[in-house]
Amino acid sequence: MKMRPGTPTGFLLCGKEWTDGEALEVRSPWDQGLVGRVIQATRADARQAVNHAVASIRRTRALPRWKRREILEDVTAALIEQKERFAKLIVAEAGKPIRLARIEVDRAVLTFKTAAEEVSRMSGETIPLDLTEGNEGRWGLVQRFPVGPVLAITPFNFPLNLAAHKVAPAMAAGCPIILKPAPQTPFTALALGEVILKAGWPQEALAVLPLANVDTAWMAEKEDRIKLVSFTGSAKVGWELKARSGRKRVLLELGGNSGMIIHSDWPDLDDAAVRTAHAAFGYAGQSCISVQRVYVERAVFQTFLWKLVETAAKLVSGNPADEATDVGPMIRLSEAERVEAWIKEAVDGGAKLIAGGDRHGSLVTPAILTATKSGMKVRDEEVFGPVVLVEPYEDFEEALAEVNHSKYGLQAGLLTRDAGRILTAFRELEVGGLIVGDTPSWRLDPMPYGGVKESGLGREGIRSAIEEMTEPRMLVMAGLS
Repeated sequence: MKMRPGTPTGFLLCGKEWTDGEALEVRSPWDQGLVGRVIQATRADARQAVNHAVASIRRTRALPRWKRREILEDVTAALIEQKERFAKLIVAEAGKPIRLARIEVDRAVLTFKTAAEEVSRMSGETIPLDLTEGNEGRWGLVQRFPVGPVLAITPFNFPLNLAAHKVAPAMAAGCPIILKPAPQTPFTALALGEVILKAGWPQEALAVLPLANVDTAWMAEKEDRIKLVSFTGSAKVGWELKARSGRKRVLLELGGNSGMIIHSDWPDLDDAAVRTAHAAFGYAGQSCISVQRVYVERAVFQTFLWKLVETAAKLVSGNPADEATDVGPMIRLSEAERVEAWIKEAVDGGAKLIAGGDRHGSLVTPAILTATKSGMKVRDEEVFGPVVLVEPYEDFEEALAEVNHSKYGLQAGLLTRDAGRILTAFRELEVGGLIVGDTPSWRLDPMPYGGVKESGLGREGIRSAIEEMTEPRMLVMAGLS
């Protein structure tokens, strides 16, 4: 896949780049310059992709483990070799600051590397069956087999690594994959598809299709030959997709408004402020585990608040291609306008804007709010922008209740040195993961990852995803001697 000025880039289907069809423009979130044009696949193309995926399942299921591992290792090596190419693609179409884009490539490398390692760790289980009289000589074997074709639907904010989190486990499990990237970021996904095919993955077992939402929904809801749908995106779309997908397995990694608790026994508020600022404002807060709500024990509330204001003021906002930039543009002008409107709504309702919140085109400066109330969008919904709320609390139980007072439950952060409080928080917080000693934005890609409540269903993380994409099958042996 090569981006050619003036010539649309085709989608990938059965190892070929298809260039017939309607071309869609992809523009830079930073300056609206033309990144490139991509051919949009049709419903007929989607049906053909499913045909190929179904036809290829016997081949992918029979691929020996050494071959799956080898292909995944070759993808890993190619990503290392092409790191700068992928980073620049992410900057161009996602508007992610270049330093963060390089980190994303490094994370995708770890994702594929871990998937290669997990191929060797996928094991079965021997079950004794001679447990009652008359069953002498019987024994059982349980092994996991691929569920079948996987439809992977990915968002714009991590166009490489979130695609990797779906594609790499599917390859390790032996499942054919149809990857539908976000319309804002098709080129990164197409480049990844090219790398996977060059590594030796069966051509008919991979398609990368920029599809209209209506055709993607049709494939997820009506195409029964798709056996698993893995979706990362908004809670509204994800749960609607789940409701309409019938008997398919559906994995949902959805939104959040991650909460963080800072207790007065935490020894380094300067470090806490730095971590919070980067977790709230990095990539303009466009991450589902971006820290959005911070609850600080009143004894250190003012101290922490002003340290956070000072730290945020030092962050560089601007062109994502510049090495110094920390905070780039929102993905669309309309998203920046929405964030600006939500801040104004909160201020009009009595919240105090301590710093930031100015909009310059699609760029919103890091906003710090306090005195917010339940019912405000910035508090109840997922802002998905460079906004953080900082509120005081009197006792620890109150802070736990505030974090739980949300329809989301992805990850939470906790800064305290007290083991009792840590164990209480682990027991009481309604989240998929509790990060102690850091912000809720921390994630290592091999770990199980996902949420509760409206934040999702199932778990990502390579081993967890492989388990989701396989099913156990029992073999009973009798009468052999």
